[in-house]
Amino acid sequence: MATVSVLLWREGNWSPAVRADASVSTVRETPVPQPTPTPEIGEKQHLSYEDWVAILEKEADAVAAEPPERLYVLAGDSISLWFPNELLPPGVTWLNQSISGEGSGGLYKRLPLLDETKPEKIFVTIGINDLLRGVDDETILENHRKIIKDILWIHPKAQVVVQSILPHSGENATWEGREKLLAIPNSRIRNLNARLEAIAEVEGATYLDLYTLFSNDRSELRTDLSTDGLHLNRRGYEIWRTALIVFDAQHSQPSNSVE
Repeated sequence: MATVSVLLWREGNWSPAVRADASVSTVRETPVPQPTPTPEIGEKQHLSYEDWVAILEKEADAVAAEPPERLYVLAGDSISLWFPNELLPPGVTWLNQSISGEGSGGLYKRLPLLDETKPEKIFVTIGINDLLRGVDDETILENHRKIIKDILWIHPKAQVVVQSILPHSGENATWEGREKLLAIPNSRIRNLNARLEAIAEVEGATYLDLYTLFSNDRSELRTDLSTDGLHLNRRGYEIWRTALIVFDAQHSQPSNSVE
């Protein structure tokens, strides 16, 4: 993996739907206000939640109107939202349906936005906001179960990839909500991920373990991969990119398998 300078915020314009194998482009015709350079989970957004949903609905509708040959979807919170476009693995069209501050219940409720699209794979990364807001584990797990079931009901030929909830940096975190993080032991996140893996297997989804890739010998988020002990920096996204490329090579399917 190439050595790069660690950036503390995402570079370039935010554009949820891009061709990763071509120059960055979006299906939007009008500019969209950009998020602040350092998004905070659970923080009040410049755009309302409803505004973000409306933007993502237009994005999904545009992709549905002109279906790409291969469509991959990112569905989650700010950690997925801020995945740099230029680091998304090539060869497919990526539709980013993530919202800063999103929880598992909110993601489940807005899945109908994807109903008319034809995704080959949907990568789900959700749950840290639930933990920060005091949602119990059983509710988080049930929401994941419902998310998987709903996607596969509407898109039976799509592959649902449940990605693990990432650790945080504990005492080394500098995020302004640090005290909230310290109230969530990383051991709880590990246990939750183990149960998510089991649910994915039972419900016909695939589990991708990112936790191990990002954790140090204390099972905390590596500070060299994070901006604040919660969010990822560019190096962190490079590791995620590599994980996606390896995963895709191991779980490939014919490009014409999604109808």
